[in-house]
Amino acid sequence: MTAEEAVAAAFREEWGQVVATLIRVTGDWDLAEECAQDAFAQALDRWRRDGVPRRPGAWLTTTARHRAMDVLRREAVGARKLREAAMLTAPGEPYDDSGVQDERLRLIFTCCHPALHIEARVALTLRTLAGLTTPEIARAFLVPETTMAQRLVRAKKKIRNAGIPYRVPPAHLLPERTTGVLGVIYLLFNEGYAATSGADLVRRSLCAEAIRLARVLARLMPDEPEALGLLALLLLHDARRGTRVDADGELVTLEDQDRTAWDRAAADEGAALLETALRRGRPGPYQIQAAIAACHTTAATAEDTDWADIAALYGELLRFVPSPVVRLNRAVAVGMAEGPEAGLALVAELEREGELSGYHLLPATRADLLRRSGRTTEAAQAYERALELVENDAERHFLDRRLAECRSAPEAFVASTPVLETLVTGADDARDAGPVRGGHRPVGGDDRPGAAP
Repeated sequence: MTAEEAVAAAFREEWGQVVATLIRVTGDWDLAEECAQDAFAQALDRWRRDGVPRRPGAWLTTTARHRAMDVLRREAVGARKLREAAMLTAPGEPYDDSGVQDERLRLIFTCCHPALHIEARVALTLRTLAGLTTPEIARAFLVPETTMAQRLVRAKKKIRNAGIPYRVPPAHLLPERTTGVLGVIYLLFNEGYAATSGADLVRRSLCAEAIRLARVLARLMPDEPEALGLLALLLLHDARRGTRVDADGELVTLEDQDRTAWDRAAADEGAALLETALRRGRPGPYQIQAAIAACHTTAATAEDTDWADIAALYGELLRFVPSPVVRLNRAVAVGMAEGPEAGLALVAELEREGELSGYHLLPATRADLLRRSGRTTEAAQAYERALELVENDAERHFLDRRLAECRSAPEAFVASTPVLETLVTGADDARDAGPVRGGHRPVGGDDRPGAAP
């Protein structure tokens, strides 16, 4: 492994830990990010010269700590700040009665302080914990990059000015933070499972980190059905992760995936967790999304998928999450259960309302329904519009292929199977269900969490 590859791998695996540790001991969010970035920059130079250390995470944390102490000394912030920075070398951890022993999960709970708006909580955690860039977070929230940059600045300023402590509340107060924490873990997985931009559709390290955090949270709150539902949802989708792209990195639709290659152990664990959650008798949006995912995972073939059941589940989900993107997901399911014209009527309503304008999956959904109804000329126009908006390279290649098919197909051509499966990434009303203002995110030609092709 080259130094460049090692640094890239360390960034994916260690960024959150390094930043979380520095924030805890310095109390300065900007300083923590600055020093972490400096440590990774130094690693690129040092590791080329001296080789990759045996414990890259420890090397990065130590280097970032030294940088933080230098800055604090230079700025003469006083002995108290220096003592706080020196805590990085202390053998023990301060007393914490929350039951949260994972450093990164502590960071999530701190970011999810009730004083911060739900979207600010999620965005701040994705920036500090996962190392997502501001453009990546902006695309996930369906807002302009400048808007997201301002949101992050305001969140950090509020933490500083309001004196919000970097700590976890006692165990009996943890449920107050549950919605935001679930949303952060969910969006972290979604960004890994279906990257908003770049050449890679799947960022495996983010998926693994999200599942790890979801497991910790489920152990921490075993009586919270939505925590179990979230873990079930992630596992049911991760079970199919290895079949979502081919050897050339091209997207493979759910209908064309090799179901014998799915991770049955992960799928079975997800199904069992869902059953446990549902027995609690307190359904919620993550449990419903997991149930939708289970409809796909348990179908022996694409033709065996119970679309009527999926459409009904989306109707139930709308009670919890009245998001326009949930409605788009439901339109796909209705189109499969009742015919493409029924789905197109629902898509037309969303187009008239305009809330999803600029969202590439709206025209992609319309294109697929038109294609399946045999209206290939109109479908080609919709695919062209989707291509103007799409950011991810794998999705762009897929849409290009579909566009070429429509241009070469006769108008009477009717596709027999769908190319869409939807992604759920949050809620229009974030207070109820999750982090993303745009809500659930259907995907062109893909099988992202929570929904229907």
